[in-house]
Amino acid sequence: MAFQDYKPWLGFFKSDWVGLKHFEALFMFEGSKQVIWNTLVISVLKIVCGFIVPIVFALLLNEIRRNGIKRSIQTFVYLPHFLSWVILGGILIDILSIKGGLINRVIVDGFGLDPIFFLGQGGWFRFVLVISDIWKEFGYGMIIYLAAIAGVNPSLYEAAEMDGATRLKQTLHVTMPAMLPIIIVVGTLQLGNVLNAGFDQIFNLYNPLVYDQGDVIDTFVYRSAMIKGDFSFSTAVGLFKSIISFILIVTSYRLAYKFANYRIF
Repeated sequence: MAFQDYKPWLGFFKSDWVGLKHFEALFMFEGSKQVIWNTLVISVLKIVCGFIVPIVFALLLNEIRRNGIKRSIQTFVYLPHFLSWVILGGILIDILSIKGGLINRVIVDGFGLDPIFFLGQGGWFRFVLVISDIWKEFGYGMIIYLAAIAGVNPSLYEAAEMDGATRLKQTLHVTMPAMLPIIIVVGTLQLGNVLNAGFDQIFNLYNPLVYDQGDVIDTFVYRSAMIKGDFSFSTAVGLFKSIISFILIVTSYRLAYKFANYRIF
């Protein structure tokens, strides 16, 4: 379909072949460049913030000595991972509504400021995407770091404490080195998600007001195919994304193997 002028009523075998026409249109169409830029900005922000927050929270959670409290907090923070973006999207739309939303009530009534159109202004929309994605996924993402911390030999902490190391120094010189291999693996594997900005989340939150800064490759493909009916162009865009993502995934696995000796099998 990406190399055809595909018509559903003609099918694959009778539609005209047009070669690289749709790929040329992809790079010539000004809107495509903006969509690719939006995808990179949103996904990089999510990757960076979503990479740092689970590590920090795992280190903080490790400092809690009461197992009951630790397990309760851990369960509470990773529960959002199991909720779909359809549910969370509806909750966020209600909370962030410019008229009667909880956040804007606090802003207007508590601070006397003008309400903020979180889901109607591009900059605020990106902020909402990143923060809500972190809130949903960081609890589940920190599980792997807690597993790495649990594997640290307790005698190392005892030896460090006998040498006069504070809790901060024990974290820096015992806990962090133990977590470093898995941090390298997770960080390098995240490279393959550079073009995945999160279709489910954005599709449930965005609107035409934020297309200029919130529209990403996946939502652009959806609208081109399902709303405009331009199946060939949307397939070309999707194929372009798949090829780049494949290259990034292969590169990330090679880096993970080189720096952390990580292998798939």
